[in-house]
Amino acid sequence: MPARPSTAVATATAAAPASDGSCRPTGPLPVLGRDVTVPLVTGGQVTYAALDYAASAPALQRVWDDIAAYAPYYGSVHRGAGYLSQLSTELFENSRTTVHRFLGCREADQVVFTRSTTDSLNLLAAALPDGCRVFVFETEHHAALLPWQGADVTYLDAPRTPGEAVRTLATALAEREPAGPALVCVTGASNVTGELWPVRELAAAAHAHGARIVLDAAQLAPHHPVSVRDLDVDWVAFSGHKLYAPFGSGVLAGRADWLQAAEPYLAGGGASRTVARRPDGGVDVEWHTTAARHEAGSPNVIGAYAVASACKALTDAGFEALVARERHLVERLRAGLAQVPEVRVLSLFGDGAARVGVLSFVVEGWNSSHFAAALSAEYGIGVRDGLFCAHPLIRTLLGSDPAETGECGAPDAAAGERSLNAIRVSFGAGTPDEHVERFVGAVKELVREGARWDYRTEDGRCVPVV
Repeated sequence: MPARPSTAVATATAAAPASDGSCRPTGPLPVLGRDVTVPLVTGGQVTYAALDYAASAPALQRVWDDIAAYAPYYGSVHRGAGYLSQLSTELFENSRTTVHRFLGCREADQVVFTRSTTDSLNLLAAALPDGCRVFVFETEHHAALLPWQGADVTYLDAPRTPGEAVRTLATALAEREPAGPALVCVTGASNVTGELWPVRELAAAAHAHGARIVLDAAQLAPHHPVSVRDLDVDWVAFSGHKLYAPFGSGVLAGRADWLQAAEPYLAGGGASRTVARRPDGGVDVEWHTTAARHEAGSPNVIGAYAVASACKALTDAGFEALVARERHLVERLRAGLAQVPEVRVLSLFGDGAARVGVLSFVVEGWNSSHFAAALSAEYGIGVRDGLFCAHPLIRTLLGSDPAETGECGAPDAAAGERSLNAIRVSFGAGTPDEHVERFVGAVKELVREGARWDYRTEDGRCVPVV
Protein backbone atom coordinates (compact mmCIF):
# COMPACT_ATOMS: atom_id res chain seq x y z
CA MET A 1 0.00 0.00 0.00
CA PRO A 2 1.19 3.59 -0.56
CA ALA A 3 2.41 5.92 2.18
CA ARG A 4 -1.13 7.24 2.65
CA PRO A 5 -3.14 3.97 2.57
CA SER A 6 -6.42 5.76 3.11
CA THR A 7 -6.30 6.75 -0.55
CA ALA A 8 -6.32 3.11 -1.57
CA VAL A 9 -8.97 2.38 1.03
CA ALA A 10 -11.21 5.15 -0.26
CA THR A 11 -10.78 3.91 -3.81
CA ALA A 12 -11.64 0.36 -2.83
CA THR A 13 -14.88 1.50 -1.15
CA ALA A 14 -16.01 4.21 -3.52
CA ALA A 15 -18.99 2.21 -4.88
CA ALA A 16 -18.99 4.09 -8.17
CA PRO A 17 -20.54 1.85 -10.84
CA ALA A 18 -18.48 0.88 -13.84
CA SER A 19 -19.00 3.27 -16.75
CA ASP A 20 -19.61 0.51 -19.28
CA GLY A 21 -19.55 -3.24 -19.65
CA SER A 22 -16.55 -3.46 -21.92
CA CYS A 23 -14.24 -4.93 -19.28
CA ARG A 24 -16.74 -7.00 -17.39
CA PRO A 25 -15.91 -10.69 -17.29
CA THR A 26 -18.14 -13.23 -19.00
CA GLY A 27 -16.67 -16.14 -17.02
CA PRO A 28 -16.68 -16.82 -13.28
CA LEU A 29 -15.22 -14.25 -10.92
CA PRO A 30 -12.00 -15.39 -9.18
CA VAL A 31 -12.74 -16.83 -5.74
CA LEU A 32 -10.64 -18.45 -3.02
CA GLY A 33 -10.41 -22.22 -3.20
CA ARG A 34 -11.02 -22.49 -6.93
CA ASP A 35 -7.99 -24.78 -7.35
CA VAL A 36 -8.35 -26.84 -4.16
CA THR A 37 -8.19 -30.59 -4.72
CA VAL A 38 -9.84 -33.20 -2.50
CA PRO A 39 -9.36 -36.97 -2.18
CA LEU A 40 -11.93 -39.46 -3.46
CA VAL A 41 -12.77 -42.66 -1.61
CA THR A 42 -12.36 -44.50 -4.89
CA GLY A 43 -8.78 -43.25 -5.23
CA GLY A 44 -7.07 -40.19 -6.61
CA GLN A 45 -7.96 -36.53 -6.25
CA VAL A 46 -10.14 -34.06 -8.09
CA THR A 47 -10.64 -30.30 -8.08
CA TYR A 48 -13.36 -29.54 -5.56
CA ALA A 49 -16.69 -28.40 -6.99
CA ALA A 50 -18.15 -26.05 -4.37
CA LEU A 51 -21.89 -26.07 -5.00
CA ASP A 52 -23.10 -24.97 -1.57
CA TYR A 53 -23.11 -21.19 -2.13
CA ALA A 54 -26.49 -20.80 -0.45
CA ALA A 55 -24.89 -21.76 2.86
CA SER A 56 -21.64 -19.80 2.43
CA ALA A 57 -20.16 -18.51 -0.79
CA PRO A 58 -16.37 -18.54 -1.22
CA ALA A 59 -14.72 -15.18 -0.74
CA LEU A 60 -13.84 -13.27 -3.87
CA GLN A 61 -10.11 -13.08 -4.48
CA ARG A 62 -10.45 -9.31 -4.82
CA VAL A 63 -12.07 -9.09 -1.39
CA TRP A 64 -9.30 -11.15 0.17
CA ASP A 65 -6.64 -9.01 -1.50
CA ASP A 66 -8.25 -5.83 -0.16
CA ILE A 67 -8.30 -7.28 3.37
CA ALA A 68 -4.64 -8.32 3.11
CA ALA A 69 -3.67 -4.83 1.93
CA TYR A 70 -5.42 -3.22 4.90
CA ALA A 71 -4.30 -5.70 7.57
CA PRO A 72 -0.93 -4.04 8.38
CA TYR A 73 -2.80 -0.79 9.09
CA TYR A 74 -5.24 -2.39 11.53
CA GLY A 75 -6.23 -0.02 14.35
CA SER A 76 -9.03 0.79 16.77
CA VAL A 77 -11.88 2.94 15.52
CA HIS A 78 -13.74 6.02 16.77
CA ARG A 79 -11.65 6.27 19.94
CA GLY A 80 -8.05 6.80 18.86
CA ALA A 81 -6.08 9.92 17.89
CA GLY A 82 -3.31 7.88 16.29
CA TYR A 83 -2.76 7.58 12.57
CA LEU A 84 -3.88 3.95 12.31
CA SER A 85 -6.98 4.61 14.38
CA GLN A 86 -7.91 7.52 12.16
CA LEU A 87 -7.29 5.42 9.07
CA SER A 88 -9.41 2.54 10.36
CA THR A 89 -12.22 4.90 11.33
CA GLU A 90 -12.19 6.39 7.83
CA LEU A 91 -12.24 2.92 6.30
CA PHE A 92 -15.10 1.77 8.54
CA GLU A 93 -17.31 4.75 7.77
CA ASN A 94 -16.45 4.68 4.06
CA SER A 95 -17.57 1.05 4.08
CA ARG A 96 -20.91 2.13 5.50
CA THR A 97 -21.30 4.63 2.67
CA THR A 98 -20.42 1.98 0.10
CA VAL A 99 -23.06 -0.42 1.39
CA HIS A 100 -25.62 2.42 1.54
CA ARG A 101 -25.05 3.10 -2.17
CA PHE A 102 -24.90 -0.58 -3.13
CA LEU A 103 -28.35 -1.10 -1.62
CA GLY A 104 -29.86 2.00 -3.21
CA CYS A 105 -30.85 3.34 0.19
CA ARG A 106 -32.77 6.55 0.74
CA GLU A 107 -30.71 9.47 2.01
CA ALA A 108 -31.97 9.21 5.59
CA ASP A 109 -31.61 5.42 5.82
CA GLN A 110 -29.10 3.97 8.25
CA VAL A 111 -26.67 1.12 7.65
CA VAL A 112 -25.97 -0.90 10.79
CA PHE A 113 -23.18 -3.47 10.69
CA THR A 114 -24.13 -6.74 12.39
CA ARG A 115 -22.81 -10.30 12.48
CA SER A 116 -25.22 -11.85 9.96
CA THR A 117 -28.76 -11.81 8.57
CA THR A 118 -29.88 -13.62 11.71
CA ASP A 119 -28.31 -10.94 13.88
CA SER A 120 -29.83 -8.18 11.75
CA LEU A 121 -33.36 -9.53 12.03
CA ASN A 122 -33.02 -10.14 15.75
CA LEU A 123 -31.87 -6.53 16.11
CA LEU A 124 -34.97 -5.33 14.27
CA ALA A 125 -37.15 -7.63 16.37
CA ALA A 126 -35.73 -5.99 19.50
CA ALA A 127 -36.65 -2.57 18.08
CA LEU A 128 -40.32 -3.28 17.35
CA PRO A 129 -42.66 -0.66 18.83
CA ASP A 130 -45.13 -1.75 21.48
CA GLY A 131 -48.12 -3.60 20.09
CA CYS A 132 -46.48 -4.33 16.74
CA ARG A 133 -47.94 -7.24 14.79
CA VAL A 134 -45.57 -9.32 12.65
CA PHE A 135 -46.59 -11.20 9.50
CA VAL A 136 -44.29 -13.84 8.07
CA PHE A 137 -44.80 -16.69 5.60
CA GLU A 138 -44.02 -20.22 6.76
CA THR A 139 -41.65 -20.44 3.79
CA GLU A 140 -38.99 -18.29 5.47
CA HIS A 141 -35.54 -19.36 6.62
CA HIS A 142 -35.45 -19.74 10.40
CA ALA A 143 -33.41 -16.51 10.60
CA ALA A 144 -36.53 -14.68 9.42
CA LEU A 145 -39.13 -17.01 10.91
CA LEU A 146 -38.02 -17.15 14.55
CA PRO A 147 -36.77 -13.75 15.83
CA TRP A 148 -40.31 -12.47 16.43
CA GLN A 149 -41.20 -14.91 19.23
CA GLY A 150 -41.86 -12.11 21.74
CA ALA A 151 -44.25 -10.31 19.40
CA ASP A 152 -47.78 -11.01 18.18
CA VAL A 153 -46.93 -13.10 15.12
CA THR A 154 -49.18 -14.28 12.28
CA TYR A 155 -47.66 -17.12 10.27
CA LEU A 156 -49.00 -17.28 6.73
CA ASP A 157 -49.37 -20.49 4.73
CA ALA A 158 -47.04 -21.14 1.81
CA PRO A 159 -48.43 -19.56 -1.36
CA ARG A 160 -48.35 -21.46 -4.64
CA THR A 161 -48.02 -18.45 -6.93
CA PRO A 162 -46.50 -14.98 -6.52
CA GLY A 163 -49.98 -13.50 -6.93
CA GLU A 164 -51.31 -15.70 -4.15
CA ALA A 165 -48.53 -14.46 -1.89
CA VAL A 166 -49.59 -10.85 -2.41
CA ARG A 167 -53.30 -11.63 -1.94
CA THR A 168 -52.66 -13.69 1.18
CA LEU A 169 -50.65 -10.91 2.76
CA ALA A 170 -53.12 -8.19 1.82
CA THR A 171 -56.03 -10.16 3.30
CA ALA A 172 -54.17 -10.89 6.54
CA LEU A 173 -53.20 -7.23 6.98
CA ALA A 174 -56.71 -6.00 6.21
CA GLU A 175 -58.21 -8.32 8.82
CA ARG A 176 -55.84 -7.43 11.67
CA GLU A 177 -57.38 -5.92 14.77
CA PRO A 178 -56.47 -3.46 16.12
CA ALA A 179 -54.89 -1.64 13.18
CA GLY A 180 -51.69 -0.67 15.01
CA PRO A 181 -48.07 -0.93 13.89
CA ALA A 182 -47.26 -3.96 11.77
CA LEU A 183 -44.19 -5.47 10.14
CA VAL A 184 -43.98 -7.92 7.24
CA CYS A 185 -40.87 -10.07 6.88
CA VAL A 186 -40.27 -11.73 3.53
CA THR A 187 -37.43 -13.30 1.60
CA GLY A 188 -36.23 -12.00 -1.75
CA ALA A 189 -35.21 -15.45 -2.99
CA SER A 190 -35.93 -18.76 -1.29
CA ASN A 191 -32.95 -20.52 0.25
CA VAL A 192 -34.66 -23.84 -0.64
CA THR A 193 -36.11 -23.40 -4.12
CA GLY A 194 -34.20 -20.33 -5.26
CA GLU A 195 -37.45 -18.83 -6.50
CA LEU A 196 -37.75 -15.04 -6.62
CA TRP A 197 -40.53 -13.50 -4.53
CA PRO A 198 -42.65 -10.52 -5.64
CA VAL A 199 -40.99 -8.12 -3.22
CA ARG A 200 -42.14 -4.86 -4.82
CA GLU A 201 -45.76 -6.03 -4.90
CA LEU A 202 -45.60 -7.31 -1.32
CA ALA A 203 -44.14 -3.97 -0.21
CA ALA A 204 -47.00 -2.15 -1.93
CA ALA A 205 -49.54 -4.38 -0.19
CA ALA A 206 -47.87 -3.82 3.18
CA HIS A 207 -47.78 -0.04 2.82
CA ALA A 208 -51.37 0.07 1.54
CA HIS A 209 -52.43 -1.42 4.87
CA GLY A 210 -50.19 0.72 7.08
CA ALA A 211 -47.49 -1.91 7.62
CA ARG A 212 -43.75 -1.84 7.12
CA ILE A 213 -41.67 -4.53 5.44
CA VAL A 214 -38.20 -5.96 5.94
CA LEU A 215 -36.54 -7.87 3.13
CA ASP A 216 -34.36 -10.88 3.91
CA ALA A 217 -31.89 -10.48 1.04
CA ALA A 218 -29.43 -13.15 2.17
CA GLN A 219 -30.08 -15.19 -0.99
CA LEU A 220 -31.00 -12.27 -3.25
CA ALA A 221 -28.18 -9.76 -2.82
CA PRO A 222 -25.41 -12.11 -4.07
CA HIS A 223 -27.34 -12.82 -7.28
CA HIS A 224 -29.39 -9.73 -8.16
CA PRO A 225 -29.18 -5.97 -7.59
CA VAL A 226 -31.16 -4.91 -4.53
CA SER A 227 -32.46 -1.35 -4.26
CA VAL A 228 -34.25 -0.31 -1.09
CA ARG A 229 -35.63 2.70 -2.94
CA ASP A 230 -36.85 0.84 -6.05
CA LEU A 231 -38.33 -2.09 -4.13
CA ASP A 232 -39.81 0.37 -1.61
CA VAL A 233 -38.93 -1.79 1.38
CA ASP A 234 -38.35 -0.31 4.80
CA TRP A 235 -35.35 -2.45 5.72
CA VAL A 236 -33.07 -4.96 4.09
CA ALA A 237 -30.87 -7.54 5.81
CA PHE A 238 -28.10 -9.73 4.41
CA SER A 239 -24.94 -11.63 5.38
CA GLY A 240 -21.41 -11.00 4.19
CA HIS A 241 -20.56 -14.68 4.00
CA LYS A 242 -23.18 -15.18 1.30
CA LEU A 243 -22.00 -12.08 -0.58
CA TYR A 244 -18.47 -13.42 -1.22
CA ALA A 245 -16.98 -11.93 1.96
CA PRO A 246 -15.58 -13.88 4.94
CA PHE A 247 -17.70 -15.03 7.88
CA GLY A 248 -18.81 -12.76 10.71
CA SER A 249 -20.34 -9.67 9.11
CA GLY A 250 -23.85 -8.62 8.16
CA VAL A 251 -25.99 -5.58 7.45
CA LEU A 252 -29.32 -4.14 8.49
CA ALA A 253 -30.14 -1.07 6.39
CA GLY A 254 -33.24 1.07 6.29
CA ARG A 255 -35.41 3.47 8.22
CA ALA A 256 -33.91 4.99 11.34
CA ASP A 257 -36.95 5.87 13.45
CA TRP A 258 -37.71 2.48 15.04
CA LEU A 259 -34.00 1.86 15.58
CA GLN A 260 -33.48 5.27 17.19
CA ALA A 261 -36.50 4.84 19.47
CA ALA A 262 -35.42 1.41 20.74
CA GLU A 263 -33.00 0.66 23.50
CA PRO A 264 -29.57 -0.31 22.14
CA TYR A 265 -29.37 -3.89 20.94
CA LEU A 266 -26.22 -4.20 23.05
CA ALA A 267 -25.38 -1.81 25.88
CA GLY A 268 -21.78 -0.65 26.12
CA GLY A 269 -19.05 1.55 24.76
CA GLY A 270 -19.67 3.00 21.34
CA ALA A 271 -23.45 2.94 21.71
CA SER A 272 -23.38 5.65 24.39
CA ARG A 273 -22.82 9.35 23.74
CA THR A 274 -22.41 10.34 27.41
CA VAL A 275 -22.52 8.50 30.74
CA ALA A 276 -22.76 10.28 34.10
CA ARG A 277 -23.35 9.35 37.71
CA ARG A 278 -26.51 10.66 39.34
CA PRO A 279 -26.59 12.07 42.90
CA ASP A 280 -28.50 8.97 44.00
CA GLY A 281 -25.63 6.77 42.85
CA GLY A 282 -27.19 5.57 39.61
CA VAL A 283 -26.08 6.18 36.03
CA ASP A 284 -27.61 8.36 33.34
CA VAL A 285 -26.90 7.42 29.74
CA GLU A 286 -27.45 9.35 26.54
CA TRP A 287 -27.39 6.91 23.62
CA HIS A 288 -26.32 7.69 20.09
CA THR A 289 -29.05 8.24 17.52
CA THR A 290 -26.84 7.13 14.63
CA ALA A 291 -26.10 3.54 13.59
CA ALA A 292 -23.58 3.46 16.44
CA ARG A 293 -26.55 3.08 18.81
CA HIS A 294 -26.70 -0.62 17.87
CA GLU A 295 -22.98 -1.22 17.28
CA ALA A 296 -21.69 -1.33 20.87
CA GLY A 297 -18.18 -2.61 21.45
CA SER A 298 -15.25 -2.58 19.06
CA PRO A 299 -16.74 -3.13 15.61
CA ASN A 300 -15.66 -5.74 13.10
CA VAL A 301 -13.83 -3.27 10.87
CA ILE A 302 -12.31 -5.95 8.65
CA GLY A 303 -15.73 -7.56 8.26
CA ALA A 304 -17.36 -4.26 7.30
CA TYR A 305 -14.56 -3.52 4.84
CA ALA A 306 -14.88 -6.99 3.35
CA VAL A 307 -18.61 -6.49 2.76
CA ALA A 308 -17.94 -3.12 1.15
CA SER A 309 -15.23 -4.63 -1.04
CA ALA A 310 -17.64 -7.35 -2.19
CA CYS A 311 -20.29 -4.74 -2.97
CA LYS A 312 -17.78 -2.82 -5.09
CA ALA A 313 -16.56 -5.98 -6.85
CA LEU A 314 -20.09 -7.05 -7.82
CA THR A 315 -20.94 -3.54 -8.98
CA ASP A 316 -17.81 -3.35 -11.12
CA ALA A 317 -18.42 -6.81 -12.59
CA GLY A 318 -21.88 -5.69 -13.67
CA PHE A 319 -24.98 -7.32 -12.29
CA GLU A 320 -26.53 -7.54 -15.72
CA ALA A 321 -23.71 -9.81 -16.89
CA LEU A 322 -23.68 -11.80 -13.64
CA VAL A 323 -27.44 -12.39 -13.76
CA ALA A 324 -27.32 -13.45 -17.41
CA ARG A 325 -24.51 -15.93 -16.80
CA GLU A 326 -26.21 -17.40 -13.74
CA ARG A 327 -29.49 -17.74 -15.59
CA HIS A 328 -27.64 -19.72 -18.26
CA LEU A 329 -26.19 -22.06 -15.61
CA VAL A 330 -29.63 -22.53 -14.04
CA GLU A 331 -31.09 -23.46 -17.42
CA ARG A 332 -28.30 -26.00 -18.04
CA LEU A 333 -28.79 -27.48 -14.59
CA ARG A 334 -32.55 -27.81 -14.94
CA ALA A 335 -32.28 -29.25 -18.43
CA GLY A 336 -29.80 -31.85 -17.21
CA LEU A 337 -31.89 -32.88 -14.21
CA ALA A 338 -35.01 -33.05 -16.39
CA GLN A 339 -33.34 -35.96 -18.20
CA VAL A 340 -33.43 -38.01 -14.98
CA PRO A 341 -37.02 -39.16 -14.31
CA GLU A 342 -36.13 -40.17 -10.75
CA VAL A 343 -35.29 -36.56 -9.83
CA ARG A 344 -38.03 -34.27 -8.54
CA VAL A 345 -37.14 -30.60 -8.32
CA LEU A 346 -38.88 -28.77 -5.47
CA SER A 347 -40.87 -25.66 -6.31
CA LEU A 348 -43.58 -23.45 -4.87
CA PHE A 349 -44.35 -21.38 -7.94
CA GLY A 350 -43.95 -23.95 -10.71
CA ASP A 351 -41.55 -24.61 -13.58
CA GLY A 352 -41.83 -21.14 -15.05
CA ALA A 353 -40.75 -19.34 -11.89
CA ALA A 354 -37.66 -17.16 -12.04
CA ARG A 355 -34.96 -18.28 -9.65
CA VAL A 356 -31.40 -17.60 -8.57
CA GLY A 357 -28.71 -20.28 -8.57
CA VAL A 358 -30.35 -22.35 -5.82
CA LEU A 359 -32.23 -25.59 -6.49
CA SER A 360 -33.37 -28.41 -4.22
CA PHE A 361 -34.52 -31.86 -5.24
CA VAL A 362 -35.14 -35.42 -4.11
CA VAL A 363 -34.22 -38.64 -5.90
CA GLU A 364 -36.59 -41.58 -6.00
CA GLY A 365 -35.15 -44.58 -4.16
CA TRP A 366 -32.47 -42.53 -2.39
CA ASN A 367 -32.18 -40.97 1.00
CA SER A 368 -30.91 -37.45 0.38
CA SER A 369 -28.10 -37.73 2.94
CA HIS A 370 -26.83 -40.85 1.20
CA PHE A 371 -26.95 -39.16 -2.20
CA ALA A 372 -25.12 -36.05 -1.00
CA ALA A 373 -22.47 -38.16 0.73
CA ALA A 374 -21.83 -40.08 -2.47
CA LEU A 375 -21.51 -36.86 -4.47
CA SER A 376 -18.83 -35.69 -2.07
CA ALA A 377 -16.91 -38.89 -1.48
CA GLU A 378 -16.97 -40.26 -5.03
CA TYR A 379 -17.06 -37.10 -7.17
CA GLY A 380 -15.60 -34.28 -5.05
CA ILE A 381 -18.82 -32.28 -5.28
CA GLY A 382 -20.02 -30.34 -2.24
CA VAL A 383 -23.77 -29.85 -1.90
CA ARG A 384 -26.07 -29.67 1.12
CA ASP A 385 -28.73 -32.07 2.30
CA GLY A 386 -31.35 -31.82 5.01
CA LEU A 387 -34.00 -29.22 5.86
CA PHE A 388 -31.88 -26.11 5.17
CA CYS A 389 -33.07 -24.21 8.27
CA ALA A 390 -36.48 -23.98 6.64
CA HIS A 391 -38.30 -26.91 8.26
CA PRO A 392 -41.92 -25.77 7.70
CA LEU A 393 -41.23 -25.12 4.02
CA ILE A 394 -39.60 -28.53 3.47
CA ARG A 395 -42.52 -30.23 5.20
CA THR A 396 -44.92 -28.38 2.89
CA LEU A 397 -42.94 -29.34 -0.21
CA LEU A 398 -42.30 -32.98 0.73
CA GLY A 399 -45.18 -33.88 3.02
CA SER A 400 -44.98 -35.03 6.62
CA ASP A 401 -44.79 -38.80 6.27
CA PRO A 402 -42.59 -39.85 3.33
CA ALA A 403 -41.65 -43.48 2.88
CA GLU A 404 -38.20 -44.28 4.18
CA THR A 405 -35.66 -45.09 1.47
CA GLY A 406 -31.94 -45.72 1.47
CA GLU A 407 -29.74 -47.03 4.24
CA CYS A 408 -28.56 -43.66 5.56
CA GLY A 409 -30.70 -41.14 7.39
CA ALA A 410 -30.89 -38.94 10.46
CA PRO A 411 -31.79 -41.17 13.44
CA ASP A 412 -33.18 -38.26 15.48
CA ALA A 413 -35.90 -37.26 12.99
CA ALA A 414 -39.51 -37.22 14.14
CA ALA A 415 -41.62 -40.33 13.72
CA GLY A 416 -42.58 -40.79 10.09
CA GLU A 417 -40.02 -38.22 8.95
CA ARG A 418 -36.80 -40.21 8.75
CA SER A 419 -36.43 -39.40 5.05
CA LEU A 420 -37.81 -35.87 5.23
CA ASN A 421 -34.80 -34.18 3.72
CA ALA A 422 -33.69 -32.96 0.32
CA ILE A 423 -30.54 -32.16 -1.63
CA ARG A 424 -29.65 -28.56 -2.44
CA VAL A 425 -27.24 -27.45 -5.15
CA SER A 426 -26.33 -23.76 -5.24
CA PHE A 427 -23.83 -21.65 -7.11
CA GLY A 428 -23.02 -18.08 -8.06
CA ALA A 429 -20.56 -15.64 -9.54
CA GLY A 430 -17.53 -17.84 -8.88
CA THR A 431 -18.88 -21.12 -10.27
CA PRO A 432 -17.20 -22.54 -13.39
CA ASP A 433 -19.46 -24.07 -16.03
CA GLU A 434 -17.57 -27.34 -15.59
CA HIS A 435 -18.75 -27.71 -12.00
CA VAL A 436 -22.40 -27.63 -13.05
CA GLU A 437 -21.72 -30.08 -15.87
CA ARG A 438 -19.85 -32.42 -13.54
CA PHE A 439 -22.70 -32.28 -11.04
CA VAL A 440 -25.31 -33.20 -13.65
CA GLY A 441 -23.12 -36.04 -14.89
CA ALA A 442 -22.63 -37.35 -11.35
CA VAL A 443 -26.38 -37.30 -10.66
CA LYS A 444 -27.08 -39.27 -13.81
CA GLU A 445 -24.38 -41.82 -13.02
CA LEU A 446 -25.45 -42.32 -9.41
CA VAL A 447 -29.08 -42.83 -10.38
CA ARG A 448 -28.16 -45.19 -13.21
CA GLU A 449 -25.40 -47.23 -11.55
CA GLY A 450 -25.72 -46.59 -7.82
CA ALA A 451 -22.98 -45.70 -5.36
CA ARG A 452 -19.63 -47.39 -5.76
CA TRP A 453 -18.91 -47.31 -2.03
CA ASP A 454 -20.56 -48.40 1.21
CA TYR A 455 -21.93 -45.77 3.60
CA ARG A 456 -23.15 -45.70 7.19
CA THR A 457 -24.79 -43.23 9.56
CA GLU A 458 -22.49 -41.56 12.08
CA ASP A 459 -23.68 -38.78 14.42
CA GLY A 460 -26.69 -38.22 12.20
CA ARG A 461 -24.64 -37.94 9.02
CA CYS A 462 -24.17 -40.37 6.19
CA VAL A 463 -20.44 -41.05 5.74
CA PRO A 464 -18.37 -43.49 3.67
CA VAL A 465 -17.24 -46.65 5.42
CA VAL A 466 -13.48 -46.61 5.89
